[in-house]
Amino acid sequence: MKIYVTGLLMLGASCFISAQTGSPRNDTIRISLKDAWQRAEENSRHIKINTISVDIAEAEVKDTKRERLPEIQVKGSVEKASNIPIYESGIFSKPSQHEVIHTLYRMGADFYLNIYNGNKLNLKIKENQTLQKVKEIKKEQAVSDIHYKTATLYLELQKTFIFRDLIKQDIKDQEVQLKEIKSLYKNGVVLKSDVLRIELELSKRKMTLITIENDILIAMQKLNIILGVPDEQVVIPESPANQWDANTTYAEYLKLALEHSFDYHVSEEQTELSKIKLKQVKANVSPKIGMYGEFYYANPQIFLYPYNPYWYSLGIVGLKASFSISSLYHNTHKVKAAKLEFEKEEEAHKDTEDRVRQQVKEAYLRYQEALEQIKVAETNVAQAKENARIIKNTYFNQTSLITELLDADIQLLQTKFELEAAKIMAQNNYYLLQNITGVL
Repeated sequence: MKIYVTGLLMLGASCFISAQTGSPRNDTIRISLKDAWQRAEENSRHIKINTISVDIAEAEVKDTKRERLPEIQVKGSVEKASNIPIYESGIFSKPSQHEVIHTLYRMGADFYLNIYNGNKLNLKIKENQTLQKVKEIKKEQAVSDIHYKTATLYLELQKTFIFRDLIKQDIKDQEVQLKEIKSLYKNGVVLKSDVLRIELELSKRKMTLITIENDILIAMQKLNIILGVPDEQVVIPESPANQWDANTTYAEYLKLALEHSFDYHVSEEQTELSKIKLKQVKANVSPKIGMYGEFYYANPQIFLYPYNPYWYSLGIVGLKASFSISSLYHNTHKVKAAKLEFEKEEEAHKDTEDRVRQQVKEAYLRYQEALEQIKVAETNVAQAKENARIIKNTYFNQTSLITELLDADIQLLQTKFELEAAKIMAQNNYYLLQNITGVL
């Protein structure tokens, strides 16, 4: 049918309600958009992956902070020593054997506490905390994206439900009109061709209804998949709210985007990461200072002469410092590369800001365009209704042709499709705008 095909080309794919024609089945789920969002979140593997990534990043931050604690280890050993051969007359002569204590025991513990290492540990902690922020932002973005994807499928289902109701009502109207024309034909007022034309158009509408029913099943399966329910489950969205936010200005949306946009804040954290890496590279040219200590028990006592086969203990505590001379020339180009990387990230962040502004502007204008389209479509429906009424009266008064009557009916149905599709499109654009600004 030309009407529905034209409507789909202009307005997008269709979808909504169960293909059942009677009362809703027992397994029917009536669901609001908020409930659909909750189900989609619970079923989304992408969100689960991002949640695990956040948990990993959090564990890495805690692990890095633990590095502030001293490194402590315990150790022990048992050794066997042979006698010491002494070659009094040269190495080719038979040596005499100097008796030693053959079994040696040692056990103890040591530690090392980092006092200063160019602030590398604090920078590493800050780096991991920044990476954690990036993972958290990406998790929030995954939730927002699944919300928008779910809303798109949900609205498509609503739209096709409306299309289904419109075409069914139109079929009823055409059947009533066909009876009237058949009555005129029996009385010899109109030609047989008029009856055939009306029957042909009615047949096309019934075929269109079958197409819409199939679109319903396809759209419902898509929504069921994202909700995590069986394919055969009948899901019925609520009726469209038809509430628009037409008062928020572009400047307010842009401000929201710069405060909440996921891409903008990820770019911001990436710039911070490159800044931290530059500091880490510069920290390579720094002294390393730490406290160390060791305490052990050992047997025999061979630390001081004369040796004896007794247990003894020894504790040592001290400070040690080191500085890598080679870092003075090895680090030069590393610092230069890190500076260039930081400059690149700053430019990338500005580019992201430009892209966010462009996306907000485009989404805002498309949203305003959809709101204006609703007003135009409402006017078109009113005009098409009046035109259809006039043409119908003139046809039954024998002053207009059957083609004019059919054209008027087609125009009326098409304008109804356009009006309802414009409402759904406006709602879709509103959710897209919220997704881009990071508040969905």
